[in-house]
Parts: sequence; C-alpha cells; structure tokens
Amino acid sequence: MMFDDPQEPDISFAADHYPDQEQENIQCSQGHRTTLSIRTQQGGSIYLLCLSNLISNPRAPTLHVSYVLSQLSDALSQPLFLTSLLSFHPHFLISPLLHALSSFDDDPIAQQLIDIISALCAFASDSVTADFIAQVAEKLSSGALAWSRRQLYMLHCLGILLNCQINDPCMHIREKEALVSNLVAGLQLPSDEIRGKILFVLYKLSIQGYASRDGLGANVLQAFCPSLLRLSMEALLKTQRDDVRLNGVAFLMLLAQIGLFGNGHGNDINSLSSDEADDLMQTIEDGLDESPLSVLFAEAIKGPLLSSDSQVQISTLDLIFHYLTCGDAFSKQIQILIEENIVDYVFEILRLSECKDPLVYSCVRVLNLFPCTEQSFRQRLIIGFQTLIPVLRYVAEVPFHPAQTFTLMLIQNCVSDCPGIASTSNIEELALILSRMLERHRDGEIGMIPETFLLVCSIFVALLKFPSSQGASNLAAFLQESLKHAVLACLTISEKDPGQLLHCLYLLKEAYSYSHEACCANTSSNLELRTCIVDICTSHILPWFSMAVNELDEETVMGVFETFHFILIQNPDVQATELAKVLLSSSWFCFSFGCLGLFPAEKMKWRVYLMLSSLVEVLLGNQAGQPIRDAVFSLPSDPIDLLFLLGQKNSHDLDLSSCQAAVLLLLHFSCLHDDWLADERSVLASLEQYILVNSGDFLSRSIDSLTMMQVLNLYGLCRGLAKASNQVSHSLEAERILFHMLCQSEWDLPSAVIHPVAVTWLFQQEKISKPLSCQLLKFCRRDCSDGNRILIHRDNNQTIDVRVIADLVARRDNHAAKLLMCLLVELAEEGAQNQDIIAVVNLILTVINIFPTASDQLCLHGIGNAILMVVYYNSSHSSSLELLLATLLLLFNILSTVHHETLSMANLGLHCLQRYRLIDCLIPAVRKYGWNHEGLLLVGILSLILHNSSSHALIEASKSIIFNASLISTINSTVQVVSSKGPALIEHDEGTSSGENLIFLLLLYYFTLRCFHAVLPEVPDWETFLKSPDMAQPVSIINIHFHDLCRMIHFGSPMVKLVASSCLLEFLSGISYQKKGKHVESQCFMGYIMSIMTVLEGQVFNDNIRVAMNCCLCLSIILGWEKELEMQESRVVRSSWYRLIVEEMAMSLAVPCLASKSFINYHKPAVHLTVALLKLEKIPEWIRTVFDDVSISCIIENLKVMDVTPEMVLLFRALLNSGFLKAEHIASLNHVFQACRKRMYNNSKEHTTDKNDQKSVTWSDEVGEICEYLIHLMVSSSDTNSGNKRLFQEIEMFFRSLTEEGSTAQL
Repeated sequence: MMFDDPQEPDISFAADHYPDQEQENIQCSQGHRTTLSIRTQQGGSIYLLCLSNLISNPRAPTLHVSYVLSQLSDALSQPLFLTSLLSFHPHFLISPLLHALSSFDDDPIAQQLIDIISALCAFASDSVTADFIAQVAEKLSSGALAWSRRQLYMLHCLGILLNCQINDPCMHIREKEALVSNLVAGLQLPSDEIRGKILFVLYKLSIQGYASRDGLGANVLQAFCPSLLRLSMEALLKTQRDDVRLNGVAFLMLLAQIGLFGNGHGNDINSLSSDEADDLMQTIEDGLDESPLSVLFAEAIKGPLLSSDSQVQISTLDLIFHYLTCGDAFSKQIQILIEENIVDYVFEILRLSECKDPLVYSCVRVLNLFPCTEQSFRQRLIIGFQTLIPVLRYVAEVPFHPAQTFTLMLIQNCVSDCPGIASTSNIEELALILSRMLERHRDGEIGMIPETFLLVCSIFVALLKFPSSQGASNLAAFLQESLKHAVLACLTISEKDPGQLLHCLYLLKEAYSYSHEACCANTSSNLELRTCIVDICTSHILPWFSMAVNELDEETVMGVFETFHFILIQNPDVQATELAKVLLSSSWFCFSFGCLGLFPAEKMKWRVYLMLSSLVEVLLGNQAGQPIRDAVFSLPSDPIDLLFLLGQKNSHDLDLSSCQAAVLLLLHFSCLHDDWLADERSVLASLEQYILVNSGDFLSRSIDSLTMMQVLNLYGLCRGLAKASNQVSHSLEAERILFHMLCQSEWDLPSAVIHPVAVTWLFQQEKISKPLSCQLLKFCRRDCSDGNRILIHRDNNQTIDVRVIADLVARRDNHAAKLLMCLLVELAEEGAQNQDIIAVVNLILTVINIFPTASDQLCLHGIGNAILMVVYYNSSHSSSLELLLATLLLLFNILSTVHHETLSMANLGLHCLQRYRLIDCLIPAVRKYGWNHEGLLLVGILSLILHNSSSHALIEASKSIIFNASLISTINSTVQVVSSKGPALIEHDEGTSSGENLIFLLLLYYFTLRCFHAVLPEVPDWETFLKSPDMAQPVSIINIHFHDLCRMIHFGSPMVKLVASSCLLEFLSGISYQKKGKHVESQCFMGYIMSIMTVLEGQVFNDNIRVAMNCCLCLSIILGWEKELEMQESRVVRSSWYRLIVEEMAMSLAVPCLASKSFINYHKPAVHLTVALLKLEKIPEWIRTVFDDVSISCIIENLKVMDVTPEMVLLFRALLNSGFLKAEHIASLNHVFQACRKRMYNNSKEHTTDKNDQKSVTWSDEVGEICEYLIHLMVSSSDTNSGNKRLFQEIEMFFRSLTEEGSTAQL
C-alpha cells in the first residue's frame, strides 16, 4: 500500500489516478491483488489487505489508523460497499479489527473499532457475529491482556456483541469457565468502570447462557457462585455510579431468578477457612448473627435504594422482590433486611416518589413480602402507615392499578394488627377513599378484582373497630354510601363470585354493630346509618334474594339469613322493627320454609327457626319467640309435618308439648300477617283436631292464657275467612269446646295479638255475648288514661285498639254496637262505678270521632235509651259532674253526626226525648248549672235537636223545647240584661262569659226559627213576634224581640252581629214565607220596619262580609213587601244612601281600579240590594243613570269566565227583566255564560266540592269548638245553594228569562 502524503495515507488512489484502466489491472503500491479491493460510492476503492495491514500494525501512527477507520466507517454506511463486502469478504476484517482493538491503548480508536464491529454485526449474517464473539471471548479467556485498557476495550466489545440479536451466542464461546474465571477475578479490581462492564458481560452471559443448549447460566456460574455473589455485592456496595449499579442489580437479580442465591448462601460457609467456618456456624447456632452474605446484600442495596435515578431504585426493589421470592430465602435473611432498615429505605422511597407509577408498584410489592408476624416489621409498618394513605388515594383513582391490591394489603395489615394506629382524621380519609373506590366500581367507571373488593371490606371492618372511630363524625355518612355501592355492585355479580357478597354482608353486620355502640348509639348519624342499612336490606337485598334464591348456593343463602338475623337480635329499635315488618310483608315465613326445601341441611333449619323466633320477639317482645328456640332441634322442616304434630294428643309428653307450642306460635304469628304456611282449611282441620284430642285440657281450663289466645286467633281467623268464602264446613264439637272455654275462663282480648278478621268473627257470635261484653268493659278500663281519653294508636297494629272497635260498631255485620249499648245500660241499671260508665261513654265518643257513621248503628241499637238511663242514674244517685259532662258530649256528638233518616227510623225523638222526658231532665239542668260550661253544652244539644227537627226528625222533642216556659224565661231574662248595655255591648264578645252566653242563646233562637216550618206548620200570627215581651202573648214560645236583635246587630261584637243578623234574616224570611200576599194596614208594624231598615242600612259595609250579606238580604226582603206595607216612595227613591251603594257596586264591576277600596269585595251583598230595587214597581230614576249603556258595556267587558259568580248572573237577570240590556249586551253575556257552563261541565270535581265540604266534628268538650261547630251549621244551612250548583241554577234561570223576554230584548 502506498502513501503520497506521509500524513494522509491514500487507500483509494488507484481509482483516482487511473480512472481509465480496467479494475482488474489496478494494483496498490504494495502489489496486492485487485480482488481484495472494493469500490466506494465516490468512485475510489479500498484495498482490504492494505487496510488490514495498517490497522494490525501496533507501530502504525494512530492518526493514520484513525483516518483509515473513519474512511471504512463512511464506506460501511454506503449500501453498495457494504453489500459487496458482506457478499465477498464477510469474515476478512474480523481478525484485523480485533487485533487492532487489542493493540492500541487509544480510547477514540477503540470506540471507532467497536462502532465498525457493531455496524458489521448489525448487517452481516449470524456467522460473522458468532466469529467475533468466539475470537473476543478467546482473547478474554486467555488473560493475555491482563486487565489493561485493551482488555477493557475487548470486554466492552464482548458486551456489545452479546447484545446482538443472534441465536445462542454463548454456544460460540469455547473456554467458558476460563472466561468466567477471568471475569470473576476482574471484579476484584478497584475500577468502577471495569466492574461495571464485567457485571454487564456476566449479566449477558448469564441471561443468554442460561437459555442456551449447553446450560452455561446454571452450570458455569454455579462453580463460582459464592465468590461471584460476594464480589458482585461488594462491587455494588463500593460503586457510586448509577450505570454500574444498574448492571450489578441486573446481574444479581438474574442470579436470584435462576436460583443461585440459595447456593451462594449454602456455599458461603464452605468458602471460608475451617476456623472461620466454625466460628460462623457457632454464631448461627447461637442465633446471634446470620450469614455475612445476607448482611452484605443488605448493605449493598442501600446505595442503589438511595440513588437519584428512579430506574436504579426500581431495579433494586425488583432485586429485593426476587431475592425474597426465589424460594430459598430464610426467615433469618428477612430478619436481617428488616434490622438493616431496608423497610425504612423502601418507605422513604415511597414517601418521596410523588406517586410515580413504577416506583409505587415496586415499593408496595416489596413491602408485602415482609411477614407481619415479625414484630420489628410491624413497628416499621406503623411508622410508614401515614405514607400509605396518599399512595392509596392515588392508586384508587386508576382502574386496575397493579399497586391497588398491595397497598390495600399493607393498610389492612396495619389496621388489623395495630388498632390504635389511625387517628380520627386518618379514619375519615381512608373511609372517603374506600367509599369513592366502591362508588366508581359500582358505576362501572373503574373495575375491581375480587381480592381488592375483599380487602376494601376488611379494611372498613377494621376501621369500625378502632376506638377512635366513634369520634369520626363523617364516618357514618361515608359508611352509608359505601354500603350502598358495595351491595349494589355485589348483587350484579353474585352468581359469578358469591364470596364478594359474603364479605359485603359481613361489612353490613359490622356496620350495624358499630351503630349500636353504647357511647353514641342514639346520635343522629348512627340512627341514619341504621336506617340506611335496613333500607339496603329491604330495598335491595331482599327483593334480589327473593328472585335469585333458586340460583344461589347454600353458603350465600345462609349468609343473607345470618345478616337479617343479626339485625333482628340487636337491641330492638325502630330499624329492627321496620326490617321485621318488611320481611313479614314479603311472606317471609313461606319463603323461609321454601329455602328449607332447597337446602334441607340441619344448620339451615336451625338458622331459619332461630330467625323466625327473633322475628316474633321483635314485634311481640317479652321473649315471645322462646317456644320456637326450645323446640328447634325437634321441629320438622316441612309445614305439613308441623300441622301433623299439632293434631297429636300430647298426653303430657314434654317434647310434644314443646313442639306444639312452637307450631301454634308459628301458625299464629304467620297468619297474623296473612303469610299462611298451609291453606286455611288444612290449618282449621289441624286446629280442630288439636282442640278435640286435647278437649280435657280445654274443658278443665288447664290451657294457659297465651295458648288459648293463639288458638282463639287461629280458629276465629280460619272461621272468618271460611265464612267470607261461603265455606261452612267445621266441627260443631270443637266450636262448643272453644265457646265453653271462653265462657268459663279468664281471658284478655284487649291485650291479645289477634287478627281483625278473627275479632270480627268473634263479635258475630251471639253465643258468647256475655264474655264479649266483659272484654269490652275490660278494654274500656285498660285504655282510659290522661283524663279519660281513649288511646287511639298503638305500636302493634294487630293488637285490639279503639279503631278496631270503631270499625266493628260502624258496620252492620256484627253485634258490637248492640253489645256496647247493652253494656252501657247494664252498668247504669246496676249502679256501677262512675269510672266504668265514663270509660264506656268515652269509648263511644272515640268511636264516633273515628267513624261518624257509627252514630247510625248506635241509634238503631238504642243509644237514646242508654243515654236516658245514664242521665237518670246520674241525677238519682251519683250527681257526678264528670259523668254528666261525658254524657252530654256523647249526646252532642250523636246529634251532630247521625243522619236524619236514622233518627226517624230509630224513633229516637219519640222514645227517648219525649216518652222518657229527657228534655225535662236537660232543661232544669240549664237552670241548675246556669250559663257555665255544662249549661252551654246543654244549649248546644238543644240547638242540635232543633236543627235535626228542621228535617222532620225529633219533632215532639223540638216542640217541648220551643214551648218550655222555664227555658223561655231564662232566655228572656238573659237577653234583657245583655241588650240593655247599649253601646257597651261591643265589649261582650266570644272571649267573655256574657258574650259567649249571648252567642249560644242566639244560636238556639236561630235554630228555633229554622225549625218553625217543620215543627209548627200553623205558627201563630206573625205579629206576635213583633210585640214587646211586656205585652200579653197568646202563646208562650222562644222569642227574642226584633228590637233586641237590632241592638245586637248595631252594637254587638263581630260574632254577635253575625248570629243576630242570621236570626233576623231567618225571622224575616219566615214572615215573608207565611204572610206573602197579605195586606197589612198596621202603622205600628210600619214603624217597626222603618227602624229595622235603618239599622240594616248601617251594616251594608260591615267588615264581615257575611254580616253585610245578611243585612242586604234582610233589606231585599223588606223591599219586597213594598205593596203589603204601603211603603212610602220617598223612603227609597230619594235615599242617597241606596244610590251610593248601587253606584259603588257598579263602579267596582265596571272600573275596579276606581272603586273604593272598602267596597271592592262587597259587590255580592250590594247585588241583592240592587236586584230588590230593580224589582220595585217604580224603579228609581237614578238607577237608569247608574246602569246606562256605557256602564253595562264596561261591566260586561270586565267579566271573565273564571270571575262569574251567582250574584253577577242574578244582577244581569234583573237588568234583563227590567229592560236595561240591549241586544249586543245579551249576545256578549250569552257567550260568557255558555263558556262558564261548559267549564263547569268539564270540571266534575268542582261540582261535588260544595256537597262534600262538611266540617268534621270532634268530641272535644271545649265550648269554643262547640260554638264554632254550631256556627258552621248555621252558615252552611243558609248557604245550601251556594257554589257551582247555585251558579248553574242562576245561569239556567237567566237563559229562561231570556227566552221569555226575547221579543222585548229584540233578539
């Protein structure tokens, strides 16, 4: 090879200087063959032999060598050159390149050579790479380079070659043991660079040789294992370079994976001298130390764990994981790692990791390998607990994060082994994280493997057992949400993984137990928690369980039963009772026995019966389920077998008696809730058989009261249901025995738990009327408290309460009403204690208050006679004010609720109030007690009698009231005293005694006037009512002079004005009705009328619209007597007051915004007065001025369909009849009224509102409420045609008038 320039060898000169010569004739200066030359892309050629000679010459200038290598590197990047080289001379450069690598101590040249070797191996065939590996390994195995720089280059090259992707590279290494031996020896050198490369080569040799066919990894390395392990660990311990650490950790991890760590521990002692080995064995036996190799390993990994390179930390953590899981790790080795604070290092990495994914996973995976049984590890785990919470918060947000389970396991170990580890804030934070995990799992946002779900439940359970959990205010709320999400998630996958549901149910039980902790069981949060748990059971678990029971395994079914049972046996509370009621409403008895059919195992039978016993106790209390628990081992699983047991004669067999008691309790309780274990006929047949075969016990009264009531309930229920379904087949003998027992034994129906159907059947049996009357009296005595008021409500709706009695009395299919009346009469006749009579009276009052229709049944069965007997007994014997008050209240309520037809049918007035002179007993009591509480109540009763007589009932009783001289005298004297007060009468309102008395007397007078038409069809001359009280009267009747009424209307309080004006209206209406058409010439009467009109005119604008309405109606009536009274025209025609009233009314209808504020709501009363004026023979001229065309048009324009009232239609009808309306007015009104009538047709509910709007009556003895009710009767009786019915009638009358006046209106 020739060089033109000694500083720049030209290896391509032949192509440059002789371009025209053929390639075959070109030779280099050394005369080498042209076949060893390869053309380059630039047109030159490279002579491979010259290149080889140059780079192989150790004495060649490094500059020349570097230049040649750079030219070769550039040529290798050219596809044409690379293809030619690899096609014709693929192995030619191997030896020169390796010789050059082992000849020059120059880093750049070594790097160039290694790059060229890498490039050739990358594109050449595997044989080229194998040749490189074989020669490099041979040089390293020989040890000729003696760990010089050239040895380092060669080692680096071998590492790169081993990294190439060829099959089984270790197969080409001939002296494997020698190679490994030299490498192991090199680890002792103090150079980090050498150790790092040796570790890398060893790693590559191991990982590839272990998989090779000759098994280099296991066989070769095993011989050097103790020294190799120690030297590798020492290298790792001494280095500060992260690349060396990575290589060392990787190599050690591989050794652990292929199982050489165990050999290293075993051979570690053999590698020592005899004295060292003896000392080491002695220390191991004494337990004072462990193998130095384990200590060295712990020390070696500390540096990498503290590295700033996360990849080094992750690799080191993986090394620890494989070290502890290689299968050869001893407990002492684990203990050494703990004592060397490796756990602390890992927790510190975790704390500083900022929740980076690979690092977090590696840390928690390693920490889970340390056994929690080690006290030293538990101590470190406690210290690191705070670090785990933020890690859990992070991994919980990532679906299927691999560190989730490991983190949860660590936390579960913490909270399980160290109950005091978590503070209140820690508990709440963990609860929030776990709740969020369950919520996202349920929503499908993230998944959760079964192990993770179980850990979440276990951690929650452990948190609940912490003493500090009771101070976590939000824990109960988080727990509620968690339970909901967990249960709903489990129910959807229960068939796939029933274990999750069982853990969820366990959490449910522990949560319920937590809510019952004695220190805070009654806090609002725990109450809400219990309510939530019961709601979950009733709303989710129970419906699912009922539907899926056939597809579940026995363990899951048992788990659900245990959960429900656990809730029931806790301290009885509202939540447990609610669960019991829901279970019973879901036919739990039948369902339970169905489960016994599916799973007939003994433990399932025990669980079912024990739960049913608890179910009974929750609702009945007092250890009511004990009979079931006593016989649980002997009871069969089939309900048919239970009935068979019941029908056997016990013959004092204790076991059979115990079983029969349990069967009776099961049948009794299940039937109470309509959850029959068998059909009614089978139960009745078995029960009759039980009565018949054990008749001696029944007849001798040796049956205990509990058994007797259970038999009575079952028998009555079966018979009642049979009667309802028209099944009459039964045993007469069994019935006789049962009735005999009821008549001869002491039993307590009021305190019994019995089905309403059974109660109804009992009260239908006339044969046991006597014992039933005793039970009614017992009920009255027991349920009277707090001032003789009946307790209406009880907790157990199957216990006899007053509502059951009221329902029986109100119905006609039993003898309850008759028995109650007979009991009251019997008590009065026998002179029983007042408290018994009062108790019965109060019971009847309560019955009427619950079911007002019960009054009809009571009247039909002689309530009047019973009341008379009580009044007579009280007046003759006890004179008890309390008894009198109760009786009066009863009479008042009867009269206020009974239907008029019933009164007439029962002849209450004839037999009670007349024949037995009850009125004669009541009226003297008014004089006796005066106008006190009892006296006013009596007046109220008299008012109700008069009110009922207006419907043609109690006629004779009403006459005795109206013509009673004593009562008339009392009323007259009282009215004279009050009316004489003049203007001071305003102070006597309903809040004062005198005002209250006056209102009651006015109400009595009102109802007297109302009943005149029915009671006194031939009333005396109406002028009699106008005469002064001082004048001689032909007939003495209740009467308040109109002067007194006018004073009360003018001076009285609002309530007095209302009642007095109603009386005056009724008085004038009666006169108008009876004297219509008669001509009156009495000037005296004319004077009376003028004074009445003066008072009435002053009340047209009264604040109470009802008073104003009454006064306007009175004026309308009087104006209607125009002809009869020969009324002077000027009295009305010239009255500016009437004109003002009409003008204000017209203004409020035409232009509401201009009307007086005080008159806006008073157009209704004024309408009646206006209509009366329009009906006069001579209509005042000023009315035509008020109702001109413009005014009427404005009124009609403002009239909307929703605003139409009966008074408006009445006004337009009067205007129509008086000729005030024109055709366009009539057309507009016709449209409005038609639309109004259509709306009433469409709104059917509005038609019935007035009909059903009836004030409820209470049996309160408050005088104010009695007065309020009487006023309600007064107002409602005067408004019988109010509302939509009256509006409809008025519209119909308008159209009828329109038809009659068609020609006049010019339609």
